Amino acid sequence: MYVLAPLVLPKLLVASNPFVDRFNEGGPFFMSLILICFLLSLFFLVRGFISIKKNSEISKKMIQLTTDSSLLGLTIGFLGSVIGLITAFDSVEAMGNANPAVFAGGLKVSLLTAVFGLFTFVIARIGILILRGLQKK
Repeated sequence: MYVLAPLVLPKLLVASNPFVDRFNEGGPFFMSLILICFLLSLFFLVRGFISIKKNSEISKKMIQLTTDSSLLGLTIGFLGSVIGLITAFDSVEAMGNANPAVFAGGLKVSLLTAVFGLFTFVIARIGILILRGLQKK
């Protein structure tokens, strides 16, 4: 009992976080890929801001890499959403006369990846706008 207690406590704390719950509901595979794209976008933006005074070419390259990683996150989000919708419709088809609550739950889960992909895209685009505004021509 005492050996298992430290292992169970952190898991309970992580499970009670609403962001982690949504992340797990959206499907850890697609959500993890989108998270990687989000973190890459943030990394490229920070690197672009750091190199804006020193080397404008690196800063421009970081803008392009941020654009590419944010678009990839958006695309993965919509791919996960379409696959989630197909899975939800398969479940409804298998059940026959499905409860609307089950159908609504499936739709909610399928849209979580699209929302996270859009979030990744919007945050990266805001950073790109600010970085382009700070660049000298």
